[in-house]
Amino acid sequence: MFSIAPAHNDHHVGIRCGVGIGLPLFTLLLMGRIDLAIFVAFGAFTGIYGRNEPHRQRLGHQLRAGTLMLLVILAGVLTSRLGPDAWGIVLGTTLVAGLGTIATGFWRLRPAGSLFHIFAYAAIASVPGHPPLWQAMLAAGATIAFALILGQAAMLWPKYRTDWVKPARPGLSLAQRRTIYVDAALYATAAAAAGSIASLLGIGHNYWAMVAATVPLVGATFRHRIQRGLSRMLGTAGGLAVTAVILVAGLAPWQLILVIAVLQCGAELFIARNYALAQVVITPLALLSTELSHPSDPAVLIQDRVLETVIGAVVGMTLVVLVQVWSTRNRKSGNAAGPGNAGEPANAGKPGNAGGPGNAGKTTAPAGS
Repeated sequence: MFSIAPAHNDHHVGIRCGVGIGLPLFTLLLMGRIDLAIFVAFGAFTGIYGRNEPHRQRLGHQLRAGTLMLLVILAGVLTSRLGPDAWGIVLGTTLVAGLGTIATGFWRLRPAGSLFHIFAYAAIASVPGHPPLWQAMLAAGATIAFALILGQAAMLWPKYRTDWVKPARPGLSLAQRRTIYVDAALYATAAAAAGSIASLLGIGHNYWAMVAATVPLVGATFRHRIQRGLSRMLGTAGGLAVTAVILVAGLAPWQLILVIAVLQCGAELFIARNYALAQVVITPLALLSTELSHPSDPAVLIQDRVLETVIGAVVGMTLVVLVQVWSTRNRKSGNAAGPGNAGEPANAGKPGNAGGPGNAGKTTAPAGS
């Protein structure tokens, strides 16, 4: 929790993502359409995928990721027009949590899981009075297209150019498919439980609890998942202090956009190296990205973020512990039954294995937040 992993050309993706959100936001500001900022912010998430992959592989990866994000944004806008209450947001976000996890699993998107999709859908669905649908989708679609271009920009320099070879994509095994569905059930359960608790307590922005609840589900081991939950709370506390300083400073819109671009770059520099440190950057990034077009009371904003992060992280870690206990009991029961059961099919979705929640087919640390 208090060490930093070695760098792996993180500045490359950091620069791409910083430019990928900063330039579109500046364009909106010049056009006088900062009300479209929320759609640009979530469309820019496309650049997070395919971090250090060869260009051909990254293009396919980001095309799939961008398509899924565009569908989630569309669902959020359509839901917003229905005027849902807090429970409507919980229901819709729970569906997105499950279906999004299935989509990322079968499309082999990394970061795995539906954390970004939960955030995008719920944040958009929670805001009433959006611009016309075609304008929202055009802003998001153009930002996604820009992210795809940035992802291939290094092809212009022979030093960074990679071979244009289509990657081999063997079919998913039965165990991997089962893991994806287990992950989807866990994500949906975590989101529903955290969102329900936040709604019962009457806390605003209940989707922050749902986002935080899915964080511990991503991890290669039981210890790693618990660490992510604790890191989420620790990093969020530091991030809120940074957010308070930024909001109190009363920055002009163009200054906020510049800060957002720098924060996005910083998030990608640390997300795969130290999750708690990354959260110090990600927390103000997430708040400013949504507040840019729909400002609210800073004090209430920070208070809600603290409470809901704790609720969500505790719910997520509790779920991880329950799954661990259940898996341990099953493993002991299998061992007690004798050697004939040594081949138990328990690795799908079992804590302590790379195939655990949020990691279907995954062998490396996640790059998501």
